[in-house]
Amino acid sequence: MALTRESVLDALKTIKDPVSGDDIVAAGVTRGLNVEGATVRFVMEIDPAKAELYQPAQADAEAAIKALDPNAVVSAVLTAHSAKSPPPDLKPQRKAEPQGPQQVPGVNHIVAIASGKGGVGKSTVSANIACALAAEGRRVGLLDADVYGPSQPRMLGVSGRPASPDGKTILPMRNHGVTMMSLGLMTNEDQAVVWRGPMLMGALQQMLMQVQWGALDCLLVDLPPGTGDVQMTLAQKAHVDGAIIVSTPQDVALLDARKGIDMFNQLHVPILGMIENMSTHICSNCGHEEHVFGHGGVKAEAEKMGVPLLAEVPLHIDIRTAADGGAPIVVSKPQAAQSQAFRDVARKLIEIGVA
Repeated sequence: MALTRESVLDALKTIKDPVSGDDIVAAGVTRGLNVEGATVRFVMEIDPAKAELYQPAQADAEAAIKALDPNAVVSAVLTAHSAKSPPPDLKPQRKAEPQGPQQVPGVNHIVAIASGKGGVGKSTVSANIACALAAEGRRVGLLDADVYGPSQPRMLGVSGRPASPDGKTILPMRNHGVTMMSLGLMTNEDQAVVWRGPMLMGALQQMLMQVQWGALDCLLVDLPPGTGDVQMTLAQKAHVDGAIIVSTPQDVALLDARKGIDMFNQLHVPILGMIENMSTHICSNCGHEEHVFGHGGVKAEAEKMGVPLLAEVPLHIDIRTAADGGAPIVVSKPQAAQSQAFRDVARKLIEIGVA
């Protein structure tokens, strides 16, 4: 049978945790589960003093997955955040750093995805473009730099804490063909990040330079809304090939989008184009088309600014439910009309040579 995340989780739930007596999923031992075809990877995060106690459970977990598919390649790693293997430290480190934009090791291109204001669907657009690029055969990464509201772990269906073998290098997570890193993986889902600007800048630099991204054609950076520290740090510390501005059609969103464009112009980052999100809504019952937030505002703004309109993405419940479910619509419904807008954006980025 084809392996799925759900079938693997069901198999792991049959394995008893030797300490708590619960299954290893309920006990919170299983972290970072990734299922890609017949390859399954996960971490069993345990007390290092109890490693021998957990070795039978590790073997049983691997056997339970292989019982689903004898050809499965299973990697179950026992690990722990201890003095020997500390969690990655994302606090600013006081040391001399190179001045000016630096090339991120292994990354060919960096594309920022930004918005002037929050609530326009920028993170949903980012996740779908990343998955669309992966579907086009590109090696793509996604850095969730929206430090106050990191949502990419939920949207890409990634959980668990990234490993850090030496306490400095961070191993990113991967799902749907996308290599992903987010501050949300370092904190609890309901835990607020109460940081000032210097801490934000330090965290962003480390997520750029200390994450083992591997060889990527393109790294997308999902920026927070506004024109603040994170945007400035990205442009000043890394070679950014261009930015995509996401906006809804209404005037209040476009006011802030113009400020975002002006910011990137001041930072000498090219604008690759604009995306009109929530462009139109078609009733699933009667087929009536309604422009809830207006229509055409982003197209007119793009023409005024002399930049391309990359896509008009409809307002559709399937886009929202797919993102909430951990499989963006490009992955869950690749043939749907709603997916094609994101595939078109991915092809345009490839065509202009930034992905």
